[in-house]
Amino acid sequence: MGVVADNLLENAARMTALANDENFGLAFERASELMVTSLKSGGTLFACGNGGSMTNAQHFAEELTGRFRASRPPLRAIAISDPSHLTCVANDYGYEYVFSKFIEALARPGDVLLALSTSGKSANVLRAAQAMKAAGGTVVASSGPAQTAISEVADVSFALGESRWADRIQESELVVIHSLMQAIEDGFGYSTN
Repeated sequence: MGVVADNLLENAARMTALANDENFGLAFERASELMVTSLKSGGTLFACGNGGSMTNAQHFAEELTGRFRASRPPLRAIAISDPSHLTCVANDYGYEYVFSKFIEALARPGDVLLALSTSGKSANVLRAAQAMKAAGGTVVASSGPAQTAISEVADVSFALGESRWADRIQESELVVIHSLMQAIEDGFGYSTN
């Protein structure tokens, strides 16, 4: 059992710490409220991140446009992950602009960006957050450390706990994303029965 047992035990400790963190709980409630309010007002939820965090951003969007737990109408959500957009912008402007250019093109006042950065200092995620604020939207940020460049821009910020490994933070990120999706469905009164 060695490796998998060690990983499961480390994750259990990380999850327990988050579950007992009052500030984290308050930030989560605020973030889910902002997202539900945006969707009910016709807004769009955007999500972005790099590597494993991009797959988490994609998962967030596809479960909202498709289905998480409840049978319900699709909800407006987009992960910034179109390969042609990403490579075009990276080639023409630089990788730090791949998410912000998308936000500049599509975001409107009242939209929400879920900005995922395990370090909290990814230049492209930070630029996306700044672009969302400039568009009149709201930023919900998730990172490992508490005090980061992205947390300074965000309206709401989750600190998932530091780790020397990004995968540990991304695993916590995924639990938070699933919980946000559940809170959004609950916020609309969608039944899972």
